[in-house]
Amino acid sequence: MKSGGHLIVEALEQQGAERVFCVPGESYLDVLDGLHDSNIPVTLCRQEGGAAMMAEAYGKMTGRPGICMVTRGPGATNASAGVHVAQQDSTPMILFVGQIETGMRERDAFQEINYRQMFGSIAKWVAEIDHAERIPEFVARAYSVAMSGRPGPVVLALPEDVLVETAPSKQVPFIEPVEAYPSSEQLNKLEQLLADAERPIAILGGSRWNDKARQQFEKFAVARGLPVACSFRRQMLFDHLHPNYAGDVGIGINPALRAHVEEADLVIMLGDILSEMPSQSYELLSIPVPNQKLVHIHPAPEELGRMYQPTLAINASPIGICEKLAERTSVPNASAIRAARVEAVHADYLKWSGARPQVAGELQMAQVMDFLESELKDDAIFTNGAGNYATWVHRFHRFRRYGSQLAPLSGSMGYGLPAAIAAKLKHPEREVLCFAGDGCLQMTMQELGTAAQDGANIIVVLVDNGIYGTIRMHQEREYPGRVSATTLKNPRFAEIAAAYDFYSASVFDAEEFELRFKEAKASGKPALLHLHLDPEAITPARSLSDIRKAAMEQA
Repeated sequence: MKSGGHLIVEALEQQGAERVFCVPGESYLDVLDGLHDSNIPVTLCRQEGGAAMMAEAYGKMTGRPGICMVTRGPGATNASAGVHVAQQDSTPMILFVGQIETGMRERDAFQEINYRQMFGSIAKWVAEIDHAERIPEFVARAYSVAMSGRPGPVVLALPEDVLVETAPSKQVPFIEPVEAYPSSEQLNKLEQLLADAERPIAILGGSRWNDKARQQFEKFAVARGLPVACSFRRQMLFDHLHPNYAGDVGIGINPALRAHVEEADLVIMLGDILSEMPSQSYELLSIPVPNQKLVHIHPAPEELGRMYQPTLAINASPIGICEKLAERTSVPNASAIRAARVEAVHADYLKWSGARPQVAGELQMAQVMDFLESELKDDAIFTNGAGNYATWVHRFHRFRRYGSQLAPLSGSMGYGLPAAIAAKLKHPEREVLCFAGDGCLQMTMQELGTAAQDGANIIVVLVDNGIYGTIRMHQEREYPGRVSATTLKNPRFAEIAAAYDFYSASVFDAEEFELRFKEAKASGKPALLHLHLDPEAITPARSLSDIRKAAMEQA
């Protein structure tokens, strides 16, 4: 017989959980006691939002649920930020939340929340375990739900009395995601649509990928003369220097790529749902019926036809369909016209990402990116949160390897630092670089302590312009000259990092960045480089003054 808390840990061990991210609380003390004797490492975080984002990032990297544990009430509300990321990003994740005793329900007990209501719209499944004997069943089901179809978060609430209740151990099967495969008829229809098309293009996104599937699709694209774009913050799904790569369909899309998609006569959308950001506010493809013929391939049948009515809908995971497409690469049908188009589309991408614009101020971010491209290995992992600073990564870094990017489709500020910590703990042998803005970092800055405590030797590249840059940009465009609530009074970030025993330095130009970056790598410690960027350098293409002037002239 074991207590409920110990049964939770045993169930996680049976499912091969690699790590638990948590902020402790008295509402799940028995689970913490179970972890004391477990072989599952525990990462102690500083705030539940950071813990949940670390778990979400772990789920992105492994394809299996990242595990987060938080206390009831405020712990759960803080953690909801990471749950929302997992929902929007289609990431498997399980959040365990402490809960009041079952006999105290509906009395407004201390920190009482109805978690089914709270998480109902952002989690795939929310449940409360009322009997210790059902814990193995619930945990196994949570793994299945989190990984199946379109992956996402599951929330399990753990009443205090259930955690100390005893029940027998129970062995449950190791849960694997169920792959969905296309039929031969669907593959034949896809082949016919491709054969008839003169200007096809593929857009890759979503989850349920692995490196093998990526390589299989790459070979298929070559055989069929197919340009391949990646969806918003999924650039790692195709080698950027591959001759078939077209660019990323995200915020600030290359105008040439947008034209290629709009002029295409066939769009193959694999793994993605092409929501607001990649669809350019639903204007890239007309909705609900696209102007182009559309083949939509997705692991969740409920996503097919939900927003776009496709010419051909295929219920298959990226892993499932790429395995079948790999069997068809020996029969190429790429015409000379298609081959020339592939070459032209890739040339447009190289021109766009190869531009090195000069911006206001001493610090030239293009030069910083040039240095990083030459300094880092292809398997270096880039993470970021949300903000205009991320444009420098998305546009100018050339992702070469699967698993080299962690970024939130949900646009959640503060994501980059927790994600980088999770990445370094999973892959200590790889370089992990966190890009963050000054506003973005301060959402989860306390997790610098987590990195220091766990020996996660990440490098944080903090791009500080003293403003909430994205909001200021929109503000100047919509209300030119009327600045409100977007100016930041920032601390001396390098000194804060040094207090956590980071290597740290303030950087004012690209030449200094090169020197400090090499010192950071050699330091054997986590590092933070505080880059001071002129607020006028709001985007690679336009300054704040340019945006304000254009808005005033239009008014």
